[in-house]
Amino acid sequence: MRKNIYHSIILISIICVLISTSACSAKPPAGKMVREPAVAGSFYPENPAVLKERVDTLLQKAPTHQLKGRLKALFVPHAGYAFSGSTAAEGIKTIGRDWQTIILLGPSHHVNFKGAALYSRGAFQTPLGAVPIDEKTAAALLKNTALFHSLPKAHEKEHCLEVQLPFLQRFLKDFAVVPILTNTHKLKTLRKIGQEIAKVAKDRKILIIISGDLSHYPNLQTADAVDRTFLRALETMDPSYIQLTSGVLLGRKEPNLNTTCCGLSPLLAGLYAAKSLGADQAQILKYTNSGENKTYGDTRRVVGYAAAALIKTGQAPAHSIIMNQELKQTLLKTARASLQEAFDKTSYQEKALSQNPELNLPAAVFMTLFKNKRLRGCIGTTTPRSSLLEAVRYFARAAAFEDPRFSALKESELKDVHIEISILSSPQPISDPDVIEPFKHGVIVEKGYHAGLFLPTVWDHLPDKENFMGELCAQKAGLPRNAWKNDPDVKLSVFTTEVFEE
Repeated sequence: MRKNIYHSIILISIICVLISTSACSAKPPAGKMVREPAVAGSFYPENPAVLKERVDTLLQKAPTHQLKGRLKALFVPHAGYAFSGSTAAEGIKTIGRDWQTIILLGPSHHVNFKGAALYSRGAFQTPLGAVPIDEKTAAALLKNTALFHSLPKAHEKEHCLEVQLPFLQRFLKDFAVVPILTNTHKLKTLRKIGQEIAKVAKDRKILIIISGDLSHYPNLQTADAVDRTFLRALETMDPSYIQLTSGVLLGRKEPNLNTTCCGLSPLLAGLYAAKSLGADQAQILKYTNSGENKTYGDTRRVVGYAAAALIKTGQAPAHSIIMNQELKQTLLKTARASLQEAFDKTSYQEKALSQNPELNLPAAVFMTLFKNKRLRGCIGTTTPRSSLLEAVRYFARAAAFEDPRFSALKESELKDVHIEISILSSPQPISDPDVIEPFKHGVIVEKGYHAGLFLPTVWDHLPDKENFMGELCAQKAGLPRNAWKNDPDVKLSVFTTEVFEE
């Protein structure tokens, strides 16, 4: 009797497991190409029941974020669930359930190719079942043969898109996917890819989900500073500025910092797509990193993770750098300290990254020194090549010792020097000089090797436009005074500045 009861219990248990498994699994379409799971059992549980419980728990624990606008795209991490699962869950939980197709964008970790690589037919299999490919949407993209290619091989071992699927399978009902990988960093190509994706998504229940992690392998403090700076750049919604920020951060050669964003290419393509669909804001939902994981994390070797929603609000995105009085005072003190260090014979070396992301962002800066209200030196750049903090430190010294119009500043003069900082907007080319607004615009004039710049503050001394432009051409660019209006080969650009002083 006991033996029969024992066998019955085992049989019931087996039936329960089968029922549990079948309840969250779907067979792949008959005769269709199926991409089998590549990282089940490593990045996430292989057992369907365990995976279902893990994902459901992460989704249940994730807070519900109220988006400030209409969702156009989502950025989520792609590491193992033990590290980034909670962050991914917070992102997925914001998307709502009324989507028919998810366009998945991610980086290629294993295969190099040009343009974008699609898995265009059949289904993606996970332990929770098969997710069909939206073959019609994929085919529409593949019509652009210069950009999109059907390349199943690129997807065979790739984890970045696969790890998103169990979350989507548990959160959505019926949906299809268009898996796309890209690894080019050419902005022109990424813009075209994004625009093509926007065309197929417009006015349809299609959501773009971008898969990417943040910094790789610096220590905890560096990762936090790098990641928060990168996310601040994302808030500008400017792909070129985001790419510039990444380059400036990597250019610092921080120990073990291999990348600022594992997925920069798909992020920028997805950003171009989202902007084409009307997105104007990036709402950061969550930031964390592997060093914060008390069970598995290593604070000496960290990977960053974030969830961010690209939304349409009808409002302009955040300016590249947002200044307040505290930051202004910090920069002015930094400039004066840099000058004193020069007189103390301290060699110039970069300072550590600031914990304030605004100071780590790339910036075009002009430093102006006055003595007894008279110009004593002015040097800067219209092209950001370093962080705001480092630009101020560097150009303070350049204005003091390298302006060819003046002798090098002497230490005895330092107490009488008055420091002014100008942070420049990106120069905008113009074709009509009438666009130039006195007292508002700084102006750049260029022809071949001849170039010159006047800051907006120069209007205070040259308020007449004819005189202002004439002096700019003759004094700064070495061109005829009337070149700005008579020479068709002269290029003009305008910019604005945020100016503050001691």
